[in-house]
Amino acid sequence: MARSRTTIRDVAAAAGVSHQTVSRVINRSERVDPETRSRVEAAIARLNYRPNAIARYMAQGRTQTLACISPNLSDYTFAAIIEAAEAEARRQGYFLFSASAASEADFSDLLGRLVDSRLAEGLLVINPYADGRHALLPRSVPSVFVGARPREESVDSVSLDDEYAAQLAAQHLLQAGHRRIAMVTGPGAEDCVQDRCAGFRAALSSAGAALPEAWVLPGDWSATAGYQAMLQLHRSGSLPTAVFAQNDRMAIGVMRAARDLGLSVPEDLSVVGVDDMPLASYFDPPLTTVRQDMRAIGSAATGLLLQRLAEPGAPRRHIRLPAELVIRSSTAPRGD
Repeated sequence: MARSRTTIRDVAAAAGVSHQTVSRVINRSERVDPETRSRVEAAIARLNYRPNAIARYMAQGRTQTLACISPNLSDYTFAAIIEAAEAEARRQGYFLFSASAASEADFSDLLGRLVDSRLAEGLLVINPYADGRHALLPRSVPSVFVGARPREESVDSVSLDDEYAAQLAAQHLLQAGHRRIAMVTGPGAEDCVQDRCAGFRAALSSAGAALPEAWVLPGDWSATAGYQAMLQLHRSGSLPTAVFAQNDRMAIGVMRAARDLGLSVPEDLSVVGVDDMPLASYFDPPLTTVRQDMRAIGSAATGLLLQRLAEPGAPRRHIRLPAELVIRSSTAPRGD
């Protein structure tokens, strides 16, 4: 059988001291005389002992570990944010682990387990929903909301400026001469959907363009939702000249439906999405979209959480990262 890993007690036996003394040497305590310290360090080197970093941190009341809770771990937006958050945590000497909680009940249960274990020093909460999760956050663990606005000023947050993102989309279409513009939304319970609706309506209103309620179609972020929304518009007998889809997947569904209906994009219908997902430039035609930098959001969220750990009494911060319009071939000036 393979020999088990060297333990702190093996080092203690080799140096002729207690394991508590070995622990004090590892943690650079001044309560160890030089001769004993040298003997322990020699035993550590001879046995090639590598202390368990997590156990050492926990003995100090620290774990150097952060937790990220997301509705799921497969969605492109969530996954990109988590990847960037983990990279930033690692760069600053922390571990970050991820877990999913689809419902508010799942979130509450998972949060209780994390708090009881005392493993995570801080929490990143990717929560797009306008629900009560913010009220469940423990006061004892610093937390940052990611991708949504918290309902309490006591929680830091990082997200895209969703109102501005929708305004960019609307302004682009308005400047191209479009006045008959429909919108396909995400689920109405999500903060970003509410903000994108508000920004889009405000931009159209300021330009004197109407937005009939029949042209505001609810979706669920899927390409299928965009496809069905376009079919519904066609069945109504009154087609817009442009569609703003609140994410890229619904936008590609709109474009596919338009093609199946014999419409040409962008000649008959201009389409704008949000996200700038990696395949957006490979769609046919390449998609005009509003880019949100998921990597910047994830990195900023981890940085903000680590600042909160270092300065618990600092003022709360709510960071809204700017969106960027990326013009491609799915939009064109309105032809008469």
